[in-house]
Amino acid sequence: MFNKFETKCISSLAKVFAEKDLEEKNYSKASALRNEIFSFQVAYRNNGPLMKKVRVKSESVFGARLHFRTVGLVPSELPSYHDHDEWVLRSTPGLYPDPLYPINFTGITCLPNQWRSIWCTVELDESIEPGTYSILIKFETEDGEHLSRQSFDLTVLSETLPEQKLIHTEWFHTDCLAEHYRVEVFSEAHWDLIAKYMDTAVKHGINMILTPIFTPPLDTEVGGERPTVQLIDVSKRGDQYSFSFEKLGRWIQLSLDKGIRYFEMAHLFTQWGAAHAPKIIAVENGITKRIFGWETVASGEEYRNFLSQLLPALTNFIKEKGMENRVYFHISDEPRTEHLESYRRASEMVRVHLAEFPIIDALSDYDFYKNGLIEHPIPANNHLGPFLENHVSGLWTYYCCSQYKEVSNRFMNLPSARNRIIGMQLYKYNIQGFLHWGYNFWFSQLSKRKINPFQNTDADCSYPSGDAFLVYPGKDGPIESIRLEVFFEALQDLCALQLLEKKIGRDDVLELLERDSEKPLTFHEYPRSSEWILNKREEINQLIAQLSRI
Repeated sequence: MFNKFETKCISSLAKVFAEKDLEEKNYSKASALRNEIFSFQVAYRNNGPLMKKVRVKSESVFGARLHFRTVGLVPSELPSYHDHDEWVLRSTPGLYPDPLYPINFTGITCLPNQWRSIWCTVELDESIEPGTYSILIKFETEDGEHLSRQSFDLTVLSETLPEQKLIHTEWFHTDCLAEHYRVEVFSEAHWDLIAKYMDTAVKHGINMILTPIFTPPLDTEVGGERPTVQLIDVSKRGDQYSFSFEKLGRWIQLSLDKGIRYFEMAHLFTQWGAAHAPKIIAVENGITKRIFGWETVASGEEYRNFLSQLLPALTNFIKEKGMENRVYFHISDEPRTEHLESYRRASEMVRVHLAEFPIIDALSDYDFYKNGLIEHPIPANNHLGPFLENHVSGLWTYYCCSQYKEVSNRFMNLPSARNRIIGMQLYKYNIQGFLHWGYNFWFSQLSKRKINPFQNTDADCSYPSGDAFLVYPGKDGPIESIRLEVFFEALQDLCALQLLEKKIGRDDVLELLERDSEKPLTFHEYPRSSEWILNKREEINQLIAQLSRI
């Protein structure tokens, strides 16, 4: 019976669908830098009866640095929009590989005639001497009988990845944590969860955090509200305001302790046009109530007066903390051409108080920059053209559900190579920051209700599955995803290219990057192949190794 158990080593860029024949090439050797996080997979199929409690064991020098997770399946009703491009794995609804579940002491269940995979991660550090090491992965029954084995050879190089320079934020939805785990906002239980989710974010190259000084006015139905998460306590007496920054101070300290380096203050005006004030709660005459929201005209005198008192107090607090070089502000998310005037009014209101701080916003119309309304625009990766052509300095980029043709993205139905290619693109164009809106958005579109992300992966059939979140809510903390791990691999590619640049110069790195491509690498044009990315990274590694011996 046991000779009907198949296994195969495959790369981290493969996605294994339960019912589909495995066509991936064998991938059983690679190299990594000395402090890199390296992943590969072992796919398996049980061609016999149902088997439970199958043990996955290993033999290697890596000890606890090597760990296994099983790739789970989640449903997608909306894998993609109707007019998607051709570089997708599939566009049909069904079960997609994504969550990475820890393997507990009972082992794994091997279902009949289904391909599944084990995600294998090696967390390297400088205690590992350079050299080539074999990793033996064994599958055994509960009684210890042999089922199959695979071997992977990992060559650890002597060089180490440099520190990540890219500023990277995935919007951290504090209210979703409270709602899903049913804990009071900013209770000790909530702070514990925030810490765990921050920890996972930092380990995956997320070094900036969305900071809810007030409830972020993001993905909210007009007239509706998201649960209140407000770090600044406000007291109102007539037209005078006072502020307590105690909770904000705790947030900043926790973030720093976890490794966060940068802070983006929640948007000061509503999304898609800056027409209104965000929801702000204050105590007035002993009563806690909402003092601003959808009914508040953004450019009105009342809100203007509030900001004229808040922003000087807040910036003084930031300076007292010595954080003035780490804090960024937002005006409004994704304004369009028809919002130029409302955005202009909002910009003029706050810039007088925030002259010493960078203001960043996701927007793709070059006119906002051209007209001097923002100095640090964040255009989508399919709208970078005019910003690059006009040599906008310090450029960032982002993508979301709208970037589904030609460019990189990370929906569940996309090849992982389409996720990972962005690291090389960021390098070529010297992009300074990357923003995405969905680290853990576990609400339906416009935050009308909370959803279970294990069952609802498309925000109630609104965004392609995988757009809204990178982590799932586990019992005691986050469960990571394939998409999170692969995006981090892209960031490591970026750092490896920057290391190589120190050795041979930028021009030679760019020549190497495009040496075997038919066209220059752009955000729209790039090799659509997992094999190309894996081979290119190996080429980079080998040149780094060669130069380190000189």
